[in-house]
Amino acid sequence: MRDVLPWREAVAPDGTMGEPRARGRFGGYGGRYAPESLVEACREVEESFREAWADPGFRGALARLLAVHAGRPTPLTPARRLSEALGVELYLKREDLTHTGSHKINNVLGQALLAIRMGRRRLIAETGAGQHGVATATAAALLGLEATVFMGERDIERQALNVFRMRMLGAEVVPVTTGSRTLKDATSEAMRHWVGATGDSHYCVGSVVGPDPYPWMVREFQRVIGDEARGQCAAELRTGVPDHVVACVGGGSNAAGTFAGFADTPARLVGVEADGGAGAARGRLGVLHGCRSLFLQDDDGQIIQAHSIAAGLDYPGVGPEHAHLRDLGRARYVTVTDGEAVGAALRLARTEGIVPALESAHALAWVIRAAGDGDLPAGSTVLMTLSGRGDKDVSTLKELL
Repeated sequence: MRDVLPWREAVAPDGTMGEPRARGRFGGYGGRYAPESLVEACREVEESFREAWADPGFRGALARLLAVHAGRPTPLTPARRLSEALGVELYLKREDLTHTGSHKINNVLGQALLAIRMGRRRLIAETGAGQHGVATATAAALLGLEATVFMGERDIERQALNVFRMRMLGAEVVPVTTGSRTLKDATSEAMRHWVGATGDSHYCVGSVVGPDPYPWMVREFQRVIGDEARGQCAAELRTGVPDHVVACVGGGSNAAGTFAGFADTPARLVGVEADGGAGAARGRLGVLHGCRSLFLQDDDGQIIQAHSIAAGLDYPGVGPEHAHLRDLGRARYVTVTDGEAVGAALRLARTEGIVPALESAHALAWVIRAAGDGDLPAGSTVLMTLSGRGDKDVSTLKELL
């Protein structure tokens, strides 16, 4: 399946990717659909985040941690051999080179500092591919916090390395045995646990999903990707701004952070979803995990189980701002199959010496396909966020290659 809406050249006139409207709305999406106890907790998170984000001391402390602990800025790497083969100029924003191996650390360090500011001593998190769980465990160890990570039993089996890393870092990993035993169910269990622990714990949401202010807050913590890439492209690309900006989308945090740096430019934004988890491409309006967005549903409005070889894309919906960007036509959302993603991972390994996470391989698979069928014109400049490294997926790839 290809794009849902045609391109629109102009940047949306309503301040796209700025602060959401009242009650955390991005157009008709977003909101704060939660039990009263969590509504109050979310209000406190929002108030604390607004104060912190306006505080140069907080911003400076986060910037220092991102530099000295996470290893920012990450480089912009030209994929020279692959570019020559595809007939485009492909540049990779290397989030795989951050400490812990993915973009997740950007958001987690911000939320961990916020938790301390709020007087919380424990982080609660959900994880699918394990990268958000590892980042949460890492930040907790660094800053002297406790961490409890909920993870679907199926994902625990296929991401054993990351489970070991979390436990080695001192986090408690709680298996979730209900439902599909993947990311959706881990998120549900984490939110249920938070209901009884709001007094001493902060729920560290890993993507641009959940009740307000999380979709906005997580995007702002991930905006560092797009802001860095914008400056790097201005310095290194002949066009200054890439023709296309591409990122994989599960809930959509790495894409939101990347897109935020280019929303006010003519760059065409492309979010790439797993074929079996395409909330933006195939979802219907609904409410899940505290927000109104697009989710895979049956005719009775029940959530349909998502399927993806990439555990981080195994989510049946998309963040509300992505749904809004889709409706505006500012971003285009496309899908890629498991087979295409595996092929793209192998091709990047053999042409550029980089083994990507299977999530990131979805974005690359679309670039390869689009260059081949003319959807990316010859000579186009393409920025793609390589959201994570592929160490965690080696056992999966070993079985398939």
